[in-house]
Amino acid sequence: MALSAAMFFAGSATTGAASAYAALMAGQPMAGVGCGFGLVVVPVYIAGGVLRRRGFLSSIPPRFAPFHHRRQLGILLSYIADFALAGLPESVNWRLMIGVGAVPPLFLAAATLLAMPETPRWLVLNGHHEEARRVLTRTTGDAALADRRLQDIVSSAREIPKQAVSGDGKKEARPSTSVWRDLLVRPTPSVRRVLLAVLGLQFFQQASGVAALVLYAPRVFNRAGITSQHAVLGATILLGVVKTVSIVIPLFLTDRLGRRPMLLTSAGGMAASLLVLGFSLRAAPAADASAAWWAAATSVAAAAAFMATFSLGFGPVIWMYGSEILPLRLRAQGTGIGTAVNRVMSAVVGMTFISMYEAVGMAGSFYIFAGFAAAAWVFVYACLPETKGRSLEEMEALFDGSADSPSLMTQ
Repeated sequence: MALSAAMFFAGSATTGAASAYAALMAGQPMAGVGCGFGLVVVPVYIAGGVLRRRGFLSSIPPRFAPFHHRRQLGILLSYIADFALAGLPESVNWRLMIGVGAVPPLFLAAATLLAMPETPRWLVLNGHHEEARRVLTRTTGDAALADRRLQDIVSSAREIPKQAVSGDGKKEARPSTSVWRDLLVRPTPSVRRVLLAVLGLQFFQQASGVAALVLYAPRVFNRAGITSQHAVLGATILLGVVKTVSIVIPLFLTDRLGRRPMLLTSAGGMAASLLVLGFSLRAAPAADASAAWWAAATSVAAAAAFMATFSLGFGPVIWMYGSEILPLRLRAQGTGIGTAVNRVMSAVVGMTFISMYEAVGMAGSFYIFAGFAAAAWVFVYACLPETKGRSLEEMEALFDGSADSPSLMTQ
């Protein structure tokens, strides 16, 4: 995470201070690499934390971490910063808009280096059992529970072929096998189901069109009949406010209600709000003066509802769910593959949205996104068991043949 913060700081600072096109383009990949590191490492790190509060903690980074630059609070702050700096000279304002992104990574780096321990699972894998016990005792507050959790982790670590760990903390030599082979070439049935769940969630998160609405909200509102630039900016800021306010719900309910109810509610709400948005966008051009106002207001309300329901589940929960269901030996690589799918889909949606709405219309584009959101609901209902209250060492068993049991799907 410290490396992620360093890359993000370097990218933002380089881009903001760029004096030539080459420097501008050099800064963007650095920030992108830092973002990618964070997207992979943070869910894995938190998944190795405290079982009772795993959902709560995993819901925080997609809102506040600097490398989650397109999430909740970050979106709102970027809208407000752009509005506040827009009145400055053009030679300065864009530099400050980009350069301010170099500030949050400084706090992340300080916290990583000064206050954050390694995860117990990493410590066990590297033979530091006593330190792992201290971390578990610190995070659970119960020495007996910490000992039980340590034994679960040690038992799970012994199953890793390339690096088995003995009870006294010493590594035992075992034939090395490929993690990538176990993940992609010859996965077990349970690993295959886990990988399908991870990739499916990441795919549907972006296929629902969130990147299109975040990046092109002013164009959408213009098509809805809002012509005033101040009104368009106000509606765009409203989306950021709604996303920010919506962060409170999953923070406190993911561990209480479970992952499946949050994801199902989120996908259903996204599909419904996207359909309403499509209907209002189709009605706006043909409406008379009084009806046009209602069409525009409905479009803004539907877009805000989409942002709220997205933030309820498919925004934060998929990162936590994906990182906690992957087996320990495959967690880093599996999270990396899922993140790659997410980023590729985000790029595809962002780069094709203009061509899409020119081909099928703005309303037609959101009908397509609504279809993907509805498919996401079916996917969650049919393929994803509930993981609330289960230890990370139990996840692989949850996804084997016995996971078809209704009790496992709903409890």
